[in-house]
Amino acid sequence: MKTIAIVAGESSGDLLGSHLIKALRLNRTDLKFIGVAGPKMMKEGTASYFPMEELSVRGYFEALRKLFHLIKLRKNLLKKILDAKPDLFIGIDAPDFNFWIERQLKKKGIPVIHYVSPSIWAWRRSRLKKIKKSIDHMLTIFPFEKNIYSKANIQATFVGHPLAEMIPLHPNKKKAQDKLKIIKASRVIALLPGSRQGEVKWHAQLLIDSAIEISKRIRDVKFLVPLPTRETYEIFSKTLFKNTQAELDIQLLIGHASIAINAADAVIVASGTATLETALYKKPMIVIYKMSTISWQILKRMRYLPYVSIPNILLNKFLVPELLQNDATPENITAKTIEILKDSSYRKHLLVQFTKIHFQLKQNTSDRLNKVILKFIK
Repeated sequence: MKTIAIVAGESSGDLLGSHLIKALRLNRTDLKFIGVAGPKMMKEGTASYFPMEELSVRGYFEALRKLFHLIKLRKNLLKKILDAKPDLFIGIDAPDFNFWIERQLKKKGIPVIHYVSPSIWAWRRSRLKKIKKSIDHMLTIFPFEKNIYSKANIQATFVGHPLAEMIPLHPNKKKAQDKLKIIKASRVIALLPGSRQGEVKWHAQLLIDSAIEISKRIRDVKFLVPLPTRETYEIFSKTLFKNTQAELDIQLLIGHASIAINAADAVIVASGTATLETALYKKPMIVIYKMSTISWQILKRMRYLPYVSIPNILLNKFLVPELLQNDATPENITAKTIEILKDSSYRKHLLVQFTKIHFQLKQNTSDRLNKVILKFIK
């Protein structure tokens, strides 16, 4: 039996981790997985030492508040991993948390792979030196990242994104609407406030206020709100309960983000992996994000690129609108939503560009993961 220690920090990492475990088990039945996992990875048999939510922190100010807790948790986790004597460690995203653990394990002679490059192309490229000391191999999900690592003499492989394999090139909107029993709606709009509890706290009222404004402009509009966990569902539903005077046709879901996005005519989405999923479903979107003023000021100063959403980064242009921090208001969100829904030529252009992204990321990820990872555990 070979032991692989694997640590994911949030729901997008949980998805990647579950896909990775499935891919490896197609070729090897003698693998045991331990570490920190979300529900999808645990379903695939990963033993999780801590709840994954413990690692999910947004923004610098929020990270500082949890710093001592995270340091203690990280030390405990390292001890548990060393006691388990793994044959390989795979850190999935969560770079600030995982790189420290990876560095300690590499010093002990344990092979280390990191899955999903941090955004070195967007900010803090100086991290490359630290990354080189921490890992043996980087698995990248975007094609342009491999060259950056090659120039820094870091072994890297572009593996594509499993979402591009899972989502059909031509999604069926009607089928998704039928699953959700949507019968009477002139328009369907999905609202995705983010996967972390902190993100949902920041975005819930903003999205509800935006829905109220949109419903004044569009008759028979239905809103879908997929939340990744029961905790995030509770946060959003409590905020919604404070707005009982508003007449909204709004449906909250636990999970089912893919179906909600596929069923929608437009998506209002917090910046993150969900913007990529929305692009792969070929949906027009408005990207939003809010955080504390301190965190925002720090992020602005350290950023190289003018955009933050994955579709804009991949295409290297402002294709989808981004309403960030002070620009993220119900009035601005409503105006952009109405504009997009009315502009058929823009939506056709989006379809072409998003299909281009889909082909770019559809790389038979399972095979590519196996080729790299199984070399380390022969």
